[in-house]
Amino acid sequence: MAAHLSYGRVNLNILREAARKELREFLDKCAGSKAIVWDEYLTGPFGLIAQYSLLKEHEVEKMFTLKSGKLPSADVKNIIFFVRPRLELMDIIAENVFSEDKMHSSRDFHILFVPRRSMLCEQRLKEQGVLASFVNIDEYILDLIPYDGDLLSMEYESAFRECYLENDQTSLYHTAKGLMTLQALYGTIPQIYGKGDCARHVANMMLRMKREFAGSQNQILPVFDTLLLLDRNIDLLTPLATQLTYEGLIDEIYGITNGYVKLPPEKFAQKKQGAALSKKAKIISAAFEERHNAKTVGEIKQFVSQLPHMQAARSSLANHTSIAELIKDITTSEAFFENLTVEQEFMTGVDTDKVNTYIEDCIAQKDPLIKILRLMCMQSVCNNGLKQKVFEYYKREILQTYGYEHILTLNNLEKASLLKLQTSSRNNYPTIRKTLKLWMEDANEQNPNDISYVYSGYAPLSVRLTQVLARPGWRSIEEVLKLLPGPHFEERQQLPAGLHKKRQQGENRTTLVFFLGGVSYAEIAALRFLSQMEDSGMEYIIATTKLLNGTTWIKSLMDRPESQIS
Repeated sequence: MAAHLSYGRVNLNILREAARKELREFLDKCAGSKAIVWDEYLTGPFGLIAQYSLLKEHEVEKMFTLKSGKLPSADVKNIIFFVRPRLELMDIIAENVFSEDKMHSSRDFHILFVPRRSMLCEQRLKEQGVLASFVNIDEYILDLIPYDGDLLSMEYESAFRECYLENDQTSLYHTAKGLMTLQALYGTIPQIYGKGDCARHVANMMLRMKREFAGSQNQILPVFDTLLLLDRNIDLLTPLATQLTYEGLIDEIYGITNGYVKLPPEKFAQKKQGAALSKKAKIISAAFEERHNAKTVGEIKQFVSQLPHMQAARSSLANHTSIAELIKDITTSEAFFENLTVEQEFMTGVDTDKVNTYIEDCIAQKDPLIKILRLMCMQSVCNNGLKQKVFEYYKREILQTYGYEHILTLNNLEKASLLKLQTSSRNNYPTIRKTLKLWMEDANEQNPNDISYVYSGYAPLSVRLTQVLARPGWRSIEEVLKLLPGPHFEERQQLPAGLHKKRQQGENRTTLVFFLGGVSYAEIAALRFLSQMEDSGMEYIIATTKLLNGTTWIKSLMDRPESQIS
């Protein structure tokens, strides 16, 4: 049981258990001992659904990473390939099967496509002469993976690139299917709001799927009151900015992948505590001191039962103290402060229409290209495009310093509207910033009273739109919504006959906010802050195609995401 998934108002463990059940059923189809050959990209997401112990219970004895050539030796009856539907992976599988066939003719091969079967892939296996070798060809629909008690992600890395560069709407189809699965488990969502072209597509597909399956609706009282679909491209600025929350900084500096982060081990010694951690330490110490007050056998028993939890909390605290120290070393550096100052100048509209000297210096010092691209894109977004002279200057400097092959990346950033030429003298960003109060001068980071604390003054546009939708509603910002790309809309879904949701007095409404194209940890923190506000009357569950930060986002749009761009 994943306890962290069931603490919230919406028990996301139901979704995890449904995914585990399907996995067990597939494994049981392949009778006998098994080896799984993993498409490496899938190991992280699967780790959130099922640990190795579950696989072991179903006779999985060996696990390998999918690589070309011969498979490692394994004395098993079944070889199961867990793969994404990618043509290049089919060629590797064909090599593996050929090498095995010569040695072990009695083995059974199976293939499990995640998240969907693909006719093209099966055709490629046929062309390679191995399709007939497979006993089972199946699909495992892993659309929405529970990450936390209020967080779901599809971990669809290329979703933004596919939608905005390649005009490929596959990820939107998977999103709609994932939302249908969610409604099958948690009831029909009565209200759907959205902003952006992708949001409109997803809503249309959902409504069409609902009509097609009209007879098979579950009689479940809806857990969610509202679904809000947001295109990433209505708010290009937020992921480009450096996140300033604890989790956001860990992601910016070290990168969080599937809930894990790699940190320098030598730093994990005893360290002094920060303010929030110090407070936590005092609570744990006080709990340990309680042992002196335990007089009766019952009280002693109770104390002993709490010991493992307290010891785990003490060890966790020591780890977080070390992480906080690692982060502090970076956030107190002059380089970090200089970069942040420039970001905040752009966000407040200072000198966004001329060549920025800090960006010039960074190029001259050959700083990482992604750092420069993030700042350039920020300047462009905050200025409704760069003046021709500024744009040409930056372009020339980058190509001369980092290599002419990066012309492809610059073209991609233009296509995605992250970098663009200013075509009209009107800049809408200041209007949007003022109307939606995106910049708060005195953001209180210790005791926050507004979402702007997550970026030390800047309130994420995406989350501000979510906040306004709850109260007073989007009609109050109709003019601003028109300045953002794509349509805004509202749809209502009929609940199955006889189902009416009665709200208890003081009961919060629950909104599922779905970010199409990715979401940052800082945006998640801002939504969690809104959920915790006593007067909000709203609880937010967050879903996304991908958890991202400015670096991973720009990297996904580059044509050569290799060593020289890290």
